[in-house]
Amino acid sequence: MPRQWIPRHVLVTAAAAEQPHTAEMLRRIEAAGVTDIRMLAGNRLTGLAEGSEREVYARAKATLALVVAPPSAIRPQPIPPSADWRIDLAKGCPAHCQYCYLAGSLTGPPITRAYANLDDVLAGIGTHAGRGAVTSGTEERGHEGTTYELSCYTDPLGIEHLTGSLAEAVRRVGTGAYGDDVSLRFTTKFEAVDDLLALPHARRTRMRVSVNAEEVAGRFEGGTSPVPARIGALRRAALAGYRVGLTIAPVMPVEGWQEQYAALLDSVAGALADVPDLDLTTEVITHRFTPGSKEVLLGWYPRTRLEMDESVRAAKRTKFGGVKHVYPRETMTAMRAWFTEALEARLPGAPLLYWT
Repeated sequence: MPRQWIPRHVLVTAAAAEQPHTAEMLRRIEAAGVTDIRMLAGNRLTGLAEGSEREVYARAKATLALVVAPPSAIRPQPIPPSADWRIDLAKGCPAHCQYCYLAGSLTGPPITRAYANLDDVLAGIGTHAGRGAVTSGTEERGHEGTTYELSCYTDPLGIEHLTGSLAEAVRRVGTGAYGDDVSLRFTTKFEAVDDLLALPHARRTRMRVSVNAEEVAGRFEGGTSPVPARIGALRRAALAGYRVGLTIAPVMPVEGWQEQYAALLDSVAGALADVPDLDLTTEVITHRFTPGSKEVLLGWYPRTRLEMDESVRAAKRTKFGGVKHVYPRETMTAMRAWFTEALEARLPGAPLLYWT
């Protein structure tokens, strides 16, 4: 059986209780065996920050909240270089990745919030079709149409067995509910893709798996499916006609990194070798952190062995005036050259969409 997250606690806000999609989510939650389901009288999630930092983290990671997405969350936002727009089915992730990118962008305890007003969330696909700048109308990726990233603030497959939101999005886009020139993208560290395989996706969804070297995944990606299981899920999705992809992230120059990432790419190549009409893309993202995310991550994982040493990093200014600590230029240059050559050799025909 695939590894799936089962929350200990489920909170349902008053506004969410009025949404039609909440009934489906509660049906799935109850079927998963969750018994602590609290229907709240209001719309505030209170009492989540009581106790020590570790206690707050543990309780939050065991909690799923069904809430209504606010207006700011249902307006599609640009999300280069991945896609034209970001659509959020949820906010927060049940995994325990010690480098978690959400640590620097989410506020408060890291509970997972699933959005109950699914119709409102997905409506942006129709209103923003044809208006993108990353794929829509471009020569390189125009065949994808206007693209919508579903995994910016969550791993949608990691909670799909509890929400059904991802399947509904795939079904609507596949059957043309928002036009024929739109497509979805999501990336995942989970393997439970089987319930999506028979959907009428019409090749308008690209299912990507987030993969890493054995040392990185084994040490830092708690609560996720093993990398071989993710690759198996990628194969099943590709055989079901989905467009697929690799998100190799976050790349780290650990000892023997060339050999470890070569073994990873060889595994993917072997798994996809006999897939007919394969449409595969790759994306490579190197590890980086901010002062804020480092502080949060050290609170969550005080014994982590994740390297977050500013003295061996280069500082990179963001467009908003913040600072990211990335690998030095010579390290980045060497890794980029190696990955460019290795991907071309092992996965020919699979374009590298971006390196960052």
